Amino acid sequence: MQNFDYMTPTRLVFGKGVVEKLPAALAPIGKKVLLTYGGGSIKRIGLYDKVLELLKGFEIVELPGIQPNPKYDPSVLDGVRLCKEHGIEVILAVGGGSVLDCSKAIAAGACYDGDPWDLITYKVKAKAALPIVDIITLAATGSEYDSGGVISRTDTNDKIGYIDPLLYPAVSFLDPTYTFSVSRKQTAAGIADAMNHTIEQYFAEDTTLLNDGFCESMLRSLMVNGRKCLENPEDYTARAEMMLCCTYGCNDILSLGNSPSGWPCHGIEHALSGYYDITHGEGLAIITPRWMDHILSGRTLGRFVKYGINVFGIDPSLDPWEIARKAIDATYSFFESIGIPMHLREVGIDDSRIGEMAHHIAVNEGLEEAYVPLDEQAIKEILIASL
Repeated sequence: MQNFDYMTPTRLVFGKGVVEKLPAALAPIGKKVLLTYGGGSIKRIGLYDKVLELLKGFEIVELPGIQPNPKYDPSVLDGVRLCKEHGIEVILAVGGGSVLDCSKAIAAGACYDGDPWDLITYKVKAKAALPIVDIITLAATGSEYDSGGVISRTDTNDKIGYIDPLLYPAVSFLDPTYTFSVSRKQTAAGIADAMNHTIEQYFAEDTTLLNDGFCESMLRSLMVNGRKCLENPEDYTARAEMMLCCTYGCNDILSLGNSPSGWPCHGIEHALSGYYDITHGEGLAIITPRWMDHILSGRTLGRFVKYGINVFGIDPSLDPWEIARKAIDATYSFFESIGIPMHLREVGIDDSRIGEMAHHIAVNEGLEEAYVPLDEQAIKEILIASL
């Protein structure tokens, strides 16, 4: 088991109607609030009006229109400007993971005098950040319980994961009923996103029985409850368990003491959505089984066998190589069965920029240190197999 230094300062407030506690949670943090949100779904479900009613005694400045794969320009830059102009004391992110990721970058940038991109690219270490409170309406990224986010810069095709302990939300409100109206496409993408978060941590060199059990049960829960959410979008029990799985997926609970995995599928997908702005969960679902095919070897065989038996219930008496291949096929089949397009061409990506993206990934994502090291040629092969 590897050494670790772990802290989770975020308060989780989970369940039906918990947003009523928002004023009491927010008041000790600040009265001047930047309200960040996306394309209007919070207005359609009545949450926007609910928040404004609850926060009548607060000074509210709004930053709407934050997009999926949140953009440095305009959203991060506009948010930083608003915080500085209005003396914002706390950011309230209401929406999915993209809104919260963007808000984290704003929180650090608002306390920095230079270009916020310096912080996102680690050229400069943040010394302070505004506190963040969030109300999550989409089960997927787990940003509500971690210290990171992903920001896209369209002029350079960069999509960068930005992690800093200053960026843990102070309080996260999780009401599964706010996910009832999420579309089939986004529900499926959320399932795939959380499953991949788990898989990235499961496929590592040094693991424990405890962590393996966490990951295996997470994957089984996401598949069972994810299907139920798609069959009946207002199944509260299924939505609640899926939401909690997503919350646990990215804050290191699943991998404490494990060797780092390098998160290779995320590294590859960052280029796909950086260049083409595709849905993150769909990109991960397309890449993951092709990455699995590429790394299957005598060295990794035992890991795939355990994955196949404990996650998919594959007969342990079969030949190990057969178990491993069945496990990869089962991963692909599950994603396909919930309606995710499983080829890059289906999401608008052809072979015209494969070489360019492979080079970008190899230079920027550090995958030579992944669980199975990937050089530029290996990345290119995985992308071609995904077409």
